[in-house]
Amino acid sequence: MKERFKRLFAGRVPASLWADINRKVGQGLHRHDMLADGDRIVVGVSGGKDSLVLLWVLAERLTRAPVKYSLFAVHINPGFSSGHEKAISDFCDSLEIPFFAEQTDFGLVAHSEANRENPCFLCSRLRRQRLFEAAKRLDCNKIALGHHKDDLIETFFLNICYAGEAAGMAPAQVFFKGAITVIRPLAYADEAKIARFASLMQMPVAKLGCPSEQSSKRRLMKGYLEQLYSENKKIRGNIFRALSRGFKE
Repeated sequence: MKERFKRLFAGRVPASLWADINRKVGQGLHRHDMLADGDRIVVGVSGGKDSLVLLWVLAERLTRAPVKYSLFAVHINPGFSSGHEKAISDFCDSLEIPFFAEQTDFGLVAHSEANRENPCFLCSRLRRQRLFEAAKRLDCNKIALGHHKDDLIETFFLNICYAGEAAGMAPAQVFFKGAITVIRPLAYADEAKIARFASLMQMPVAKLGCPSEQSSKRRLMKGYLEQLYSENKKIRGNIFRALSRGFKE
């Protein structure tokens, strides 16, 4: 396994980029006690850059970390397109991780006439519910999701603007009285660096064909925040530091 990673990694990624991502992941894992010996972890693999990098990082850490855990990649297809599962499955095979795919109509239902106000919220909730069901079926105690620093910031402002709540996503959250813990190992990592890593590693990033991809509230919020960040390079870090003070240690 370790030699396999060396071959996949060799010469593709600058050492400084990998060191930054690895350091940020380690920061999140240790600060929030995300991993323990014997954990069985469902990794939600949408096929996007974030979830593929998350899967790669967790698999790579298994080759050198003292903590041993099991990984199960689960892809919930929202129903807009098919065929990309083969590329994701091959990627998982290269990491020697079991892959499970489920075809659903969650995206179609979320974008139907019966639910026109916030399709992204409903689709996300339904896919998350299915991940919980998969975790139970696979006897897993944790679910790993690919949310990064920018996702956490955007979610906080989305909740303020559209839900009237000063709330966001935490790096680790316990559900069902401790039966399942959702972890976000990329919570301290920057989206731009994750995207560069995925590109340099030629990861099979999938296009799911979501009709809201370019017009969602999250995309709109991302644009507002990028404009804000362009005025002062310290703003992104300042916002995240303010948010992180509310994380449970």
